[in-house]
Amino acid sequence: MRLAVNLTHQGASELARAAERLGYAAALAPEGYRSDAASLLGLVAGQTRRMALISGVMQIPARPPGLAALTAATLDSLSGGRFGLGLGVSNPDVAAGWYGAGSDRPLERTREYVEIVRRALAGGPVEYEGRHYRVGGPAPVHLLTEGFRPDLPVYLAAVGPRNLRLAGEIADGWIGVFTSPDAVADAVEAIGEGRKRAGKDLAGFDVLPSLPTAVGPDPATAADQLRGQYVYLLGIGDAERNIYCAMARRMGYGDAADELRARLAAGDRVGAAAALPLDLIDRTALIGPVPRIAARLAEYAAAGVTTLGVMVSAAAATVEGRLAILEDCAAALEQSGVAG
Repeated sequence: MRLAVNLTHQGASELARAAERLGYAAALAPEGYRSDAASLLGLVAGQTRRMALISGVMQIPARPPGLAALTAATLDSLSGGRFGLGLGVSNPDVAAGWYGAGSDRPLERTREYVEIVRRALAGGPVEYEGRHYRVGGPAPVHLLTEGFRPDLPVYLAAVGPRNLRLAGEIADGWIGVFTSPDAVADAVEAIGEGRKRAGKDLAGFDVLPSLPTAVGPDPATAADQLRGQYVYLLGIGDAERNIYCAMARRMGYGDAADELRARLAAGDRVGAAAALPLDLIDRTALIGPVPRIAARLAEYAAAGVTTLGVMVSAAAATVEGRLAILEDCAAALEQSGVAG
């Protein structure tokens, strides 16, 4: 198993260089309220030489598929063949509220989108008539970018079994979030079913969950540093359409998710954070001292993780604090005995 660093734009250059120096295999850039993935990865491409660069993830509603293909080709060329295109449909309320886009039939949308992107990367021009996307005509999608890999890897963010099977079928990797080792094992099983559907096995498929991380002698105190991140994600949009609330319910924390949302609705953000059970955070994050994190890394590797993303921004506001987390996790991987 390898490590990846999950970056935001603040201190990205220094953190990316440090991560590469520490042996991290990849840098991921999420896309949300603070920064977009493409701009950040363009910066990191110029600051690093070896590590892979993965959008974690570019939101499908935010870009037409032709632009996603052009962005992927550009970043792969700029980085010397190190880019991986991570895609996800996002929360329905974000799709509508940010991008004015629909979110019905997400699996169909994803399949069509990836097919257009792959055709564009393979060489154009592309003519495509789907239910959700239509490209072509007098000015079809046709990439003229030089120096990119036509077969650059495509990752899908996926949660439910059907989406995971789709990832196995049409993608080269899976990006997960807030997931436990047992949930990873279930995800790998579903991904494997999709791979069989495509006539492939799991060889070379990258299983990449990203986990909030806080290092410290006391796991409970470390978990407290991550509560704000959970509140932010569980609080996005409508509770019934929020994918993170759905994940909490599937794990048996439906009552806690409901209480968190109720306290948020009442303007009590502190109470919402307190409503999160320690066990929920512990199952879906890396918390505690280095030896404890090393043991958790071994559990994730045994579940089938090939690359594990370390999310450093929730627990530390400064570059120095985030560097310390990167160093501690590199030491934990060494102790775990699963470095690869």
